[in-house]
Amino acid sequence: MSAHRFSVTVWLLLLLHVSGSATRRNLFSRQRNPVPQDGDARLFGGGAADGRVEIYHDRTWGTVCDDGWDLAEAHVVCRQLGFARAESVVIGKDYGKASGPIWLDDLKCEGTEMYLSTCAFINWGATDCSHKEDVGVICETSRANLANDDTLYSLDHSISLSDERGQIFDSASGANFFISVRSMTGNTQEDGTPEVVGVTVWAHKLILSQFPLFNASEGVSNITVDVGLFCQPHFSSFIRYIYTRKVDVNLSSVQCLHWMASTFGVKQLMEDTGRLFSKILPEDASFQTQVSLYEYAAETQDWVLQENCIQYMAWNYPNLTSSPAWTRLSVELLRSLLLRSDLVVPDEHFVLQTVESWITEKGNSTSLETQVELLSLIRFPMIPAKVLYELESNSSLYSTHMSLYRENILNAFQFIVLVFSNLISNPKFNREDDDYRPRIYTAEPWSAALPLQQNVYSRHNQYDTMATVVNTPVHNSLIFKGNTISWEANVFKSQQACANRGLRCESFPTVRLMPQNHLSQWSNIHFRNRLLLICQNKYVFQVQDFKNNMAVNGTQVLAYPCPDNQYTFRFVVRPEYV
Repeated sequence: MSAHRFSVTVWLLLLLHVSGSATRRNLFSRQRNPVPQDGDARLFGGGAADGRVEIYHDRTWGTVCDDGWDLAEAHVVCRQLGFARAESVVIGKDYGKASGPIWLDDLKCEGTEMYLSTCAFINWGATDCSHKEDVGVICETSRANLANDDTLYSLDHSISLSDERGQIFDSASGANFFISVRSMTGNTQEDGTPEVVGVTVWAHKLILSQFPLFNASEGVSNITVDVGLFCQPHFSSFIRYIYTRKVDVNLSSVQCLHWMASTFGVKQLMEDTGRLFSKILPEDASFQTQVSLYEYAAETQDWVLQENCIQYMAWNYPNLTSSPAWTRLSVELLRSLLLRSDLVVPDEHFVLQTVESWITEKGNSTSLETQVELLSLIRFPMIPAKVLYELESNSSLYSTHMSLYRENILNAFQFIVLVFSNLISNPKFNREDDDYRPRIYTAEPWSAALPLQQNVYSRHNQYDTMATVVNTPVHNSLIFKGNTISWEANVFKSQQACANRGLRCESFPTVRLMPQNHLSQWSNIHFRNRLLLICQNKYVFQVQDFKNNMAVNGTQVLAYPCPDNQYTFRFVVRPEYV
């Protein structure tokens, strides 16, 4: 091949890369009919294949509540949008403000429907959810559904060019932009100046121009980048990723690549490497790593990594409060934890005690306004009546914030002793207020555990089923003090064990939490139960929802590593008014 022809080929590949990168990275990019019809669905606030699920009804776009969602519902909405299937369900992600109605709740799909609106649901707009519970999905982009005749497709072959673009970078043929990468060694030269070592990385301005922070504009032929000595060997791999969208990452290189991606605005790499940090979060019992990573994520504005760190600390809040890092927590981080309903704690009084201890240990460095703000995030109505009664004498901050405590204790007693019909008739009562929603309480009577190795005899298999019974009040209100519910908790470890109970299970172990009472007599109470997976009795590495009494893990929530799969199941019953 002549030099001229090779040069033309190089630039053609680069142009294809730039034009292809503007579309989705599957073979087809879709442009739908812009006029919505009743029952149409869309994904909002994410990329082309992910986002908050919204459905069109009564000439208005609205959202869908995440109650009970798993892959069956996600497959339907992705198939409706022209994708082959769903990759995962997304719970709790902020896709931006949702101002419309919540059109669908308690949706039940078989997974074979072609349209979300044909699944079973109570009625349009009938919901007890808030927009905090809007569901999102990630659709699989590796295959395309060609059944939609009204869809336009733009061919995108950029995936197949990955190896060729890598060869272009490796050869540096036609490169017209160089990056000087400098690192200080920590040594001092004879003249007293710091010793600096560096390398030069050649690239193509046309490629780097996609990311303005490289400043690869007209008339600029080079830039200088200062990196830590440890990260310098990984810079070439980072630039090569921009060409190929592929890179090998290990735990020694992940923070370097993440920092480079955040510095130059390579968002996808930043998010992907941020997720890898989940592998190391459980390794530090002191929580110094988790807090440092949270601070680093805030600094680099990596909200995926930040959420991952907050989630791990929320799931393991008791361990955090007894760790050396507890007093290091910033007001912002503590506030973020206290706002969460997935905070795993023995009870709400425990949360109050930890916040009081944090404020006390901080001393005068925490203003009275900040103290009030943090104490206002305590869910006083979730504290038992006996404990509420004793707060005046037992609370370390009661005298300092007497009016706040008295007001919240009064509201809590009203919630605990009044019947629901009286509560909702009070204009000051807002059932959407988080104060009236339980967190994940692991103390009795709301919780019970099953170790994975505990087994009960089955006539088909001696070691295929685990079982226990959880007896809980109907609600934490004193109105229901004499009413209890028995829950049978099962873990099935074989298809035969499931078949014995008339079930067909897709994976093992399969977990069920079944009420032994009829719940219909308490129609104004809804149970949002949770299953905790606790690794080696040390840390929570997964929290799962229940749908139709079966544990489901259709969310995008990361499961943290658990060596040798030695874990305990903990069942948590969570009643709330609806």
